[in-house]
Amino acid sequence: MTDQAETAERPKLDKAALIAKYAEERAKRLRADGNQQYLQITGRLAHYLDDPYTPVTPRDPLSDHVTFAFIGGGFAGLVTGARLKEAGVADVRLVEKGGDFGGTWYWNRYPGAQCDTASMVYMPLLEETGHRPSEKYAHAPEILAQCRRIGEQYGLYEQALFHTVVTDLEWDDAHSRWIVRTDRGDAFTASFIGLGTGPLHVPKLPGIPGIERFKGHSFHTSRWDYDYTGGDPNGGLMEKLADKRVAIIGTGATSVQAVPHLARAAGRLYVFQRTPSSVDVRANAPIDADWFAGIATPGWQQRWLENFTQNQAGGGAEEDLVQDGWTDLSRRIREKIMQLPPEERTPRNMLAAYEDSDFEKMEEIRRRAEAIVADKATADRLKAWYRQLCKRPCFHDSYLQAFNNPNVTLVDTDGQGVQEITETGLVVDGVEYAVDCIIYASGFEVGTEYKRRAGFDMTGRDGLKLSEAWAEGMRTLHGVHSHGFPNAFFVQPTQGANLISNVPHNLTEAGRTIGMIVRHALDQGAREVEVTREAQDAWIEQLLTGPGRMLGSPDCTPGYYNNEGQDPGPAAALNVGYPAGAAAYFRYLDAWRSKGDFAGLAFR
Repeated sequence: MTDQAETAERPKLDKAALIAKYAEERAKRLRADGNQQYLQITGRLAHYLDDPYTPVTPRDPLSDHVTFAFIGGGFAGLVTGARLKEAGVADVRLVEKGGDFGGTWYWNRYPGAQCDTASMVYMPLLEETGHRPSEKYAHAPEILAQCRRIGEQYGLYEQALFHTVVTDLEWDDAHSRWIVRTDRGDAFTASFIGLGTGPLHVPKLPGIPGIERFKGHSFHTSRWDYDYTGGDPNGGLMEKLADKRVAIIGTGATSVQAVPHLARAAGRLYVFQRTPSSVDVRANAPIDADWFAGIATPGWQQRWLENFTQNQAGGGAEEDLVQDGWTDLSRRIREKIMQLPPEERTPRNMLAAYEDSDFEKMEEIRRRAEAIVADKATADRLKAWYRQLCKRPCFHDSYLQAFNNPNVTLVDTDGQGVQEITETGLVVDGVEYAVDCIIYASGFEVGTEYKRRAGFDMTGRDGLKLSEAWAEGMRTLHGVHSHGFPNAFFVQPTQGANLISNVPHNLTEAGRTIGMIVRHALDQGAREVEVTREAQDAWIEQLLTGPGRMLGSPDCTPGYYNNEGQDPGPAAALNVGYPAGAAAYFRYLDAWRSKGDFAGLAFR
């Protein structure tokens, strides 16, 4: 991945100086309160959660029964629902707190929102729905439309419950079913349940003193107020900001995408930064219809998924179909390792080669900022001083350029964040910046406990709470089945492939597996499916033979990858994936389910 801003040769580096610089920048940002620095949106802040997109439709509470109920209407629920329908399970109900399907993509309609993994591998069920992505990195409206397309094609709208929040899940042992209770008075039952609440659905706000005092307009990026800004999710000019002074707090992936649009529209834009993102080349482009027709032969998306995973997290691929920033980084690492003589490819030397590749890549990204941003002081403040996978890597071709606009000011807080919010603005280092609008690009809750993010603590067999079962860490088989919680399926990456660069691949494989297991249970007349304790323990033991957590090094600058720089506790040792890597896990899972006996699961 190169552009005119990158040098022809990879830079020579002083590793000792870089490590010292990384440590210095990290130290500025460490906070004793960790995740507690963010505010849970409740009480007087609850208006930040209002749905600006779809009105709530009144309905009567339900007390019926369905074969399968899925909590969450995002990718996890949609792909699982689709596979269940393909398996002949007719009555599938998705329960979603938003006003439509989409999950994160229902809420994230901020200007410029798009996937940062290539559309061909990110958007689920493209082949099944016959959709050709319009561009390499699809924008949010197209991704939301794909979610709706899946819902319509597979009949998932028929029994769906929108604007509905699950408040309790309880196993009814006498009848081998789950009782699902919601905030709309529902108390229906389901033979099987799936959980796909994900980590990106509970917005958080920064705990800045005075946040409730501001008398101007404010909103979170996941609840973008187009009535105030003008414009639309398709990128229309936000003309109502032409005479407004706008502040955006945060410079992560969301802000990187939104800032260019705000820079084009706002009278004055202040970008408040605590930690800069690494921003590499995006190189987005339309997908040619004729080219797509040539590659979209039967099984094409599965081939692309496997190719991306092999290139990014497994190796062994002869070609790189996707060719993006993720596979570029992996290719560089492999090249460094292969330069070592075979007899010198020890774990220590390979780790050193990995670090050298990362140092080189990050220096190129810093030089890119230097080449693009005209003001040297601003360019220096936009340089990321940490390893690339310490934070979610970003890719964009307009973000850095936005700081060349005369109406855009970077307010770098030197790692400290905004000091205070007043009735009229924000204070940094004793200086107040008066604004008309504050936009919080502060992301979603990730490091908080599962029960808080889900909004309930499910009760399994013999009154066992999930929080009790996982008190010392998550315990599952494949990240899907947990002993003590029969007929329940978790759809997420951890303890499976743990492929963070392309989460949908994890979800689609889990959905396929669940469809096969439920079909098998129904065909066998089994009322319960549960992982045995022995199989679960064996899986955990196998996971612990691996290299451990690949993201979230305590040496990284604070962020959600490393629990805001705080010790996550011993339970985090189980937040890992298959020891042989994601590509090997998917091969293993395919072999496991293809045998048809689903070893480790008890059908009763």
